[in-house]
Amino acid sequence: MDKNTNKSTYNQLFQTIYNEKFLSNVKESEVDAYAKKLTVIKLIQMISYAQLEQLKGLRHISNSLNDDNFSSAVGLDSISASQLSRKLRDLSPELTQSLFSDIVHQFGTEIGFKSIRQELGRIYLIDSSTISLCLSRYRWAEFRKTKSGVKLHLRIQLLEQGVLPDKAIIKPAKSADKTQMDALVVEKDALNVFDRGYLDYKRFDNYSNNGTRFVSRLKSNAIVETLEEFPTNQDSLIKKDHKVILGKDGTTKMQNPLRLIETEDTEGKPVIIITNDFELSAEEISDIYRYRWQIELFFKWIKQHFCVKHFYGLSQQAVENQLMIALITYCLMMLLKKKTGYEGPLLKIQMLLHTCLYVDFTKFVRKLHHKSGQSSRGRRCIDHEKVYNITLVQVLQGEAEHLDDLTYDPIIA
Repeated sequence: MDKNTNKSTYNQLFQTIYNEKFLSNVKESEVDAYAKKLTVIKLIQMISYAQLEQLKGLRHISNSLNDDNFSSAVGLDSISASQLSRKLRDLSPELTQSLFSDIVHQFGTEIGFKSIRQELGRIYLIDSSTISLCLSRYRWAEFRKTKSGVKLHLRIQLLEQGVLPDKAIIKPAKSADKTQMDALVVEKDALNVFDRGYLDYKRFDNYSNNGTRFVSRLKSNAIVETLEEFPTNQDSLIKKDHKVILGKDGTTKMQNPLRLIETEDTEGKPVIIITNDFELSAEEISDIYRYRWQIELFFKWIKQHFCVKHFYGLSQQAVENQLMIALITYCLMMLLKKKTGYEGPLLKIQMLLHTCLYVDFTKFVRKLHHKSGQSSRGRRCIDHEKVYNITLVQVLQGEAEHLDDLTYDPIIA
């Protein structure tokens, strides 16, 4: 538990962004050289708060300073929507990228960089998600005749505490997934897991030559030459375990052999996995590939619970900064989860922050760990006649305005 438990939960949530390295980067960039009120630190706090509260626009963010608690915590009495817009637009995404990297490193330091399975090493999941934009407002991100969009290329680390975004690259959606492979698949001591959108035989050869391990899924039309067949258990879901060479002679054929594993999904359909790891068992490789769905769940989570489908600015820098601050906010919540020792869903922390952001941190921790002693009384028998008679009396007495309220429930009223 953190020693500064007498501070507010707000301070505990945002104290990580006040690290010396980031403050030094901000000073060197001179982005705050002429800032009288809205500094980079304050902007990040306000946009992060907007993510937690899912505020839809800059005016909503500006208006949130009417809350005395939030105004006092962020250190601003007021700020206009136009000032927020300019700061978000002028802020270099390299700064928010650097803060994101610092927070990820701090989280790794606190947990000792332990992976979900020590015997398997560090596992990275790599994928991208496209966020659609209005073509007329975001011309710089055009990727189809009728729409624009940005693509969040992401690498997340699989941990015992859940998943943590580890590296992010934000580009217009026109760029293919595999164009960002060299930036995301870099660590040799990790097992990198990605889908068919990242298939590139030349890169696979490079990874095999430099010892970078990967697991991917093979396309059904791939040209495969079998070199050796390994034995499989008849009772296992593993149908094939072969040593193969991929590609066509003279054009795309690989120099290094890979391992092809055929298994089944939950519906009994074949899944063909390719890897350059010959040490792990076929069952372990199959299980590791199934972990890939965690990154899909991560994309779904941030799109449902953060404001990342509606953007506060129109420029590319504003969009990149907003997405990066959303990832920073997620990491800050993960740090808070680690700090409190809470092992439940992250959504509960977000919901509790909504009502207890300014309370003493020790009180926040108690509420987070509190377990309701109320037990279910089972299905209750509803006296429909009684409900009808009560409602009838209310109508006759002219007290029926509450019946127009869609949240009114006569059974629990």
